[in-house]
Amino acid sequence: MTNPLDFSGKVVIVTGGSRGVGLGITTRFLEAGADVVICGRNEPETMPEATGRKAAFIAADVRDVEGISTVIAFAKDRFGRLDVLVNNAGGAPEADAATVSPRFSESIIRLNLIAPLNFAQQANAVMSEQEEGGVIINIASVSATRPSPGTAAYGAAKAGLLNLTQSLAVEWAPKVRVTAIVAGMIRTEQAHLHYGDEEGIAAVGATVPLERLGEPGDIGDTCLYLASPLASYVSGASVTVHGGGEKPVFLDAAKNKSE
Repeated sequence: MTNPLDFSGKVVIVTGGSRGVGLGITTRFLEAGADVVICGRNEPETMPEATGRKAAFIAADVRDVEGISTVIAFAKDRFGRLDVLVNNAGGAPEADAATVSPRFSESIIRLNLIAPLNFAQQANAVMSEQEEGGVIINIASVSATRPSPGTAAYGAAKAGLLNLTQSLAVEWAPKVRVTAIVAGMIRTEQAHLHYGDEEGIAAVGATVPLERLGEPGDIGDTCLYLASPLASYVSGASVTVHGGGEKPVFLDAAKNKSE
């Protein structure tokens, strides 16, 4: 039996694939033998590489439709096809929903929901013409499934991304599978901005049932599965990768009250 996780000859686009979770995804696909195209507004100082393979970079702002077209055309011209799109680029700084400007909120929704939709649409146009079709993976967040105070527009956009995943999976079947990953707390190079110093990061990790924050490679591993033949009957589904989730706060409250 051939290795279902061998991506030799496959072409993968990872938006925001040079750092953080995106770097973990890019690295996993490179290790699996894929040709990987990454995009971002600025070229990384060090290009992602693994097992002697290096990612190809093209500058683009995923919020710009013409930029998306440039990335798709680059992948097709250089490698001749497109097998996997990972809509990873996203994020949001903290903002007070009561006072934040409408323009700011619109920009967050554009980055985290509209951009993945536009990218997926152009990727589908290529994949649907290929005999093997293709796979689109949207990187969402636990913020989509629980309150997201301080990042309300982000949480709402990611919730929309989960619904979008279901809708596109129906519209574009059977040629193109569309899935999502609901990512939990991941330790990246910017973890200190959210969780504090090493002591703070350790304390936050201890609240997770698996007793650690996730690593970018954990999301990359899940992408490999979803893009592989092992997931050939998985479409319209969201896979939650959060180490068991967040413990219900009422349990601690009840315990402290009883003591």
